[in-house]
Amino acid sequence: MSVMVAVTDSAEGRHAQSASADEARLLGTDLIIVNLTLGELRDVPTLDGSHVEVIDRSGRGDRDPADAVLDEINDHPDVQRLVIGIRRRSPVGKAFLGSISQRLLMDAPVPVVAVKV
Repeated sequence: MSVMVAVTDSAEGRHAQSASADEARLLGTDLIIVNLTLGELRDVPTLDGSHVEVIDRSGRGDRDPADAVLDEINDHPDVQRLVIGIRRRSPVGKAFLGSISQRLLMDAPVPVVAVKV
């Protein structure tokens, strides 16, 4: 079993990474980090007795990040939950811009833990 986290290049992404390490420690399980930053991930956590895997986003740079995360969940059947960082958005902002977090909350085949900074 493992915990997966989607990490973006933002305060929310960094907080999600930290929270996912805590979640993996709590469950005594491995951690899979999906790096959505399109750069090198900094401050990768270490877990005593558990494995940490970093998956860098591959493919076209304009690929939908939500699709990338959902594909990784499907490729790792041992994932038992997904951790994401969220930020407050107005209802109008959600309607016009969509939301990666909202898609993951609605479409992920595993429970999603949404954390705020």
